[in-house]
Amino acid sequence: MADQASGLRKMQDLKKVKVIAVSGGKGGVGKTNVSLNTAIALGQQGKRVLVLDADLGLANVDVMLGLRVKRNLSHVLSGECELDDIIITGPRNIKIIPATSGSQSMVDLTPAEHAGLIRAFSEMTTQFDVLIVDTAAGISDMVLSFTRAAQDVVLVVCDEPTSITDCYALMKLLSRDHNVFKFKVVANMVRTPNEGQQLFSKLTKVTDRFLDVALELVGVIPFDENIRKSVRKQQAIVEAFPNSPAAIAFKDLAKNVSSWPIPKQASGHLEFFIEQLLDY
Repeated sequence: MADQASGLRKMQDLKKVKVIAVSGGKGGVGKTNVSLNTAIALGQQGKRVLVLDADLGLANVDVMLGLRVKRNLSHVLSGECELDDIIITGPRNIKIIPATSGSQSMVDLTPAEHAGLIRAFSEMTTQFDVLIVDTAAGISDMVLSFTRAAQDVVLVVCDEPTSITDCYALMKLLSRDHNVFKFKVVANMVRTPNEGQQLFSKLTKVTDRFLDVALELVGVIPFDENIRKSVRKQQAIVEAFPNSPAAIAFKDLAKNVSSWPIPKQASGHLEFFIEQLLDY
């Protein structure tokens, strides 16, 4: 029996996946750029990475990389196929689960349907080390469902009042209603590293006063004209301009991500791959 239990634990360890949700509240702060460049930089490290485009009604991950999509999440939810069947391959062999664009029915999924989708990941046969969930903008049920189901929540913020207030609103909802109290922050499109630190200080000044949350600055991505050029080329900057300041910052962020531990136990609410975090 002891050998059997040990073998089961080893199997679980082999399957363990790091799950990161990238969000931020406001649109236009660069969430998808952060998600994709971090994913590809992790792929460059030899990690097996899966990116979930969790903007179910306005998908853009495939468009940003110039990839052709035959089937997407709407086909999975209609029962036509499984998650494994819709995976497409991107740069550095990263895998992508595409969503659909311009579909109101996908935007209006119920919390129960979100939960069913999260549980479906446990049935996948494709093996990967990291799942990056690129959420939609805003504070909808869809964003909250996917964000609280991750092990780490990365909030992308830029130095605009609306970005800071929307990021604060998302943290307030997640901490007050969903028991998520730890957040990792990426300061995006900043002019200098010092500006990134100042932006983080602005955010913590507000959260320290009004919220019971812990923030950690995990990445500072400089404003870089090459990002715009890479978007036009439908490439990630870490591939198109690998020596540019932003690309180097994304590679540093990916190294940081690699060091984040996987929790040893479940948090008490629905999570991606929750069966990995349960004791056997």
